[in-house]
Amino acid sequence: MGKARNVILLILLILFVDQAIKVWVKTNMPLSYHWDSAHVPVSPYDRGIRPLGENVDWFQIYFVENEGMAWGWKFGGEFGKMALTLFRLAAVVFGVWYIREILRKKQHPGFITCVALIFAGALGNLIDSMFYGLLFEDSTYSTVARFMPGEGYAGFLHGKVVDMFYFPIIQTHYPQWVPFVGGDEFEFFSPVFNLADAAISVGVIAMLIFQKRYFQEESKPGKTVVETNTRVNDDVQVL
Repeated sequence: MGKARNVILLILLILFVDQAIKVWVKTNMPLSYHWDSAHVPVSPYDRGIRPLGENVDWFQIYFVENEGMAWGWKFGGEFGKMALTLFRLAAVVFGVWYIREILRKKQHPGFITCVALIFAGALGNLIDSMFYGLLFEDSTYSTVARFMPGEGYAGFLHGKVVDMFYFPIIQTHYPQWVPFVGGDEFEFFSPVFNLADAAISVGVIAMLIFQKRYFQEESKPGKTVVETNTRVNDDVQVL
């Protein structure tokens, strides 16, 4: 019971912080707004337009929205978005059952934590996809969206996922001698993401790193019982 409570608290904490950050960004920043800039810079996704090095710090808050997968990846337009949202919904439903199963089977606490992180991240982005189109106005590059405007910017299951964390730690160019990309801009780390994406990534990476510890069967020493027909009495010495 204690482990189940801890898992629920972890999931609720991630969901609360993730949604609080997203709602604040959505209702306080226009699209692509840099949190400490006096003007609206170009989105980091618009390669070739933003001059290299402009408004670059190692950590920034950029408000962008995506209609696809984690880290801003897209998947097949409107049909792909609907399919992805339904897949997320099915994954969340399966996740509820799976978490109950691994708790019942008393799996490794680290593995349970990883599954909880992945589940919370998937649910956090699913909330955006399911409800944000109904609850918010559409964000633009010059206006801030209102919460509960009376009519949202999209229907059920068609909301956009809010991203905001941007870590352009290194910005440079590939050397000219590198095939195909020589001279092109290189940026590490370029994706813009949210807390839900981070929770999923941490859960998956930790599961891969510690998989031997999580999945190996522990061989517990036990007593060996030997059946014998030999009568044992006080005169028999057992070594």
